[in-house]
Amino acid sequence: MGDRLTFLGHSTVLVDIDGVRVLTDPLLGHLALAIRRQVPAVPPETLVDLSAVFISHGHLDHLDLESLRALPGEPAFIVPVGLGRVVAKVARGAVHEMRAGDRLSIGDLTLEAVHAEHDRRRSPFTSAEGALGILIAGSTSIYFAGDTGLFAGMRQLAGRVDVALLPVSGWGPTLGSGHLDPRQAAEAAVRICPAIAVPIHWGTLFPLGLRRVASRQFEGSGEAFREAVAARDSRIDVRVLQPGQSMPLDGRPGR
Repeated sequence: MGDRLTFLGHSTVLVDIDGVRVLTDPLLGHLALAIRRQVPAVPPETLVDLSAVFISHGHLDHLDLESLRALPGEPAFIVPVGLGRVVAKVARGAVHEMRAGDRLSIGDLTLEAVHAEHDRRRSPFTSAEGALGILIAGSTSIYFAGDTGLFAGMRQLAGRVDVALLPVSGWGPTLGSGHLDPRQAAEAAVRICPAIAVPIHWGTLFPLGLRRVASRQFEGSGEAFREAVAARDSRIDVRVLQPGQSMPLDGRPGR
């Protein structure tokens, strides 16, 4: 099928590039009893032959142990320092702890950990040194932000990113600190200045019974991000993918 990325919902993105398959923040089912997946489940055959799995931080909607148990094969796991022992309980592949600035080679790709401005705790007793994003560098360079608020270091990514995967919402009608709404995510896109920006962390999870009364919040964040980016920088091509949709990666896209 060629190089491509597939938005599987929430922060779960499958990147197929240069013969390597990287999966981010796998969340394959419901988050909790009351937080329901509103889109179809991920077919198991989608996740065969994984090379690496990146975990951005320890929150339950990003580090879900049941989802990790369900992954086929023995991919390498890349996690923030402090979460290795949590992931190792269920991982069948090697677990690599990383700090911002660390790099790891997987096949022909270089994966570089990037700072994320977000809460680092998983529980009162378990915490990472910090939340992370990841820059996947190959024939196309892809930045996955994880969960983050705006931070000054985003500008240092300018000129290094072809495709930016940016969170634009959450799993409920309100957002806490350390998150981006569509307007703030547009500011992040302007700072990073990728050729293509793809909104993630939206349109997947919502509290039981609230989707109907808050449909604009659930369904509209992707398009709101597109509009906010267009108002700031028309050079950035925003691709709004619905959960389950893919887009090709055709080398380094031009402007």
